Amino acid sequence: MKKVITLTMALALISPLSVWAAEAEKPAADTKEEVVAKSLAELLEMVKQGRIVNSKENVRREREFLASKAKQNQAVKNAKRMRREEETESERLEAIFEKNEQNIAAKQEILSKRLGSLRELFGVLQQVSGDTQGVLEGSIVSAELPGRGKWLGEFAQSMGKSTKLATIEEIERLWLALQREMTESAKVTRFTAKVIKLDGEEAEQEIVRVGSFNLISGGEYVSYDLESNIVKELPRQPAGRFVSSAEDLEDSTEGFIPFGLDPTRGQLLALQVQVPTIEERIQQGGTPGYVIITLGIIALLLSIERFITLHKASARVNEQAANPGNPSDDNPLGRVLGVYHSNKNVDPETLQLKLDEAILKEQPAINARIAFIKIISMVAPLLGLLGTVIGMIVTFQAITLFGTGDPKTMAGGISQALITTVLGLTVAIPTVLLHSIVHSRAASIMHILTEQSAGLLAEHAEGATSSGD
Repeated sequence: MKKVITLTMALALISPLSVWAAEAEKPAADTKEEVVAKSLAELLEMVKQGRIVNSKENVRREREFLASKAKQNQAVKNAKRMRREEETESERLEAIFEKNEQNIAAKQEILSKRLGSLRELFGVLQQVSGDTQGVLEGSIVSAELPGRGKWLGEFAQSMGKSTKLATIEEIERLWLALQREMTESAKVTRFTAKVIKLDGEEAEQEIVRVGSFNLISGGEYVSYDLESNIVKELPRQPAGRFVSSAEDLEDSTEGFIPFGLDPTRGQLLALQVQVPTIEERIQQGGTPGYVIITLGIIALLLSIERFITLHKASARVNEQAANPGNPSDDNPLGRVLGVYHSNKNVDPETLQLKLDEAILKEQPAINARIAFIKIISMVAPLLGLLGTVIGMIVTFQAITLFGTGDPKTMAGGISQALITTVLGLTVAIPTVLLHSIVHSRAASIMHILTEQSAGLLAEHAEGATSSGD
């Protein structure tokens, strides 16, 4: 019984070993099948073989471990050696760095002593370089000579970031840039460049540069865009007198030409471009402005017609006054004389009535439409005042809606208020003068008729008195 139990325990202990041995052999045999012992002798043989295999594997692993350990020890030795070398190099570089720091400090002290007052000079030179760059980039001379300010900007930055001193050549180059700008500011030159049209197209055109003040191309003013460094057309030209001077300058080759120069280098030109034309000013007046202008035109036409008619009538009346014995029906005095000759035999009172009637018949034709001219001269200022009131109403409405923060919202109403007043006075003043002229002409003719009528009555009364005696 004890033998059976001992055998059973041995089998229980050996079974795991056999399984482990079988699993250990799996990679070598490359199989998944489990080997089962059929007898105790076979099991014992399998255990022996497993021990042999395990012993060989352990020996191989020990050799690999010892070899790897030797390599690791060698790597550690190499790393320690490299660390010692790097520490030595670091100490050497630190010593060099400290020595260089001392040398730099000594050299800076020597430089500071040698510079003396020159340090302030080079500071001014740096400032002048920056200022000159701004002047050159903002000058229209750059339209003909682009890229002049780039070197100055680099020069100013290099002087500000380092202790490098400016050389004589660099100082002379700065002086040359300043001198060239002054020289070009006094020249009128021609050059060819691209001009951006209002429709966005580019065209190669001849440009006339008047110093550093204005550019002209195609008989018109053009502008130079400082940001994009291009020449472009203006959206509109200034007044005609300036454009005509630009055309004359562009067509000339020598001599002195009157020219509208902009000394502010574009500011006055921009303001002149924004000045509204006469048509735009009239449009600002609105409906009252158009009515005033219409009345002014009518008054002018009537005055011209009355002046011509009365001038002809006055000439004929004067001719008739020189020849009263031969009356003609083509003038007022001739018709009055005709009435006198037709009624010579009546008494003086009746003749006076006849002559007064004849003069009254001539008066409407002589004074025709003169009163209407006077009415226009009186109505025009009133219409201007009406437009002023309408413009102020529009202004107050804009203030109510948008406040007083933006003056442009009130500009329309104020423009209408002022323009209508100006138009009313512009029409009224010459209309009053025209009315005075034609009225004096008519009064002169009426005076001649009255004078001649009085003379005829006196002559007739004397004749009647003589015949009565």
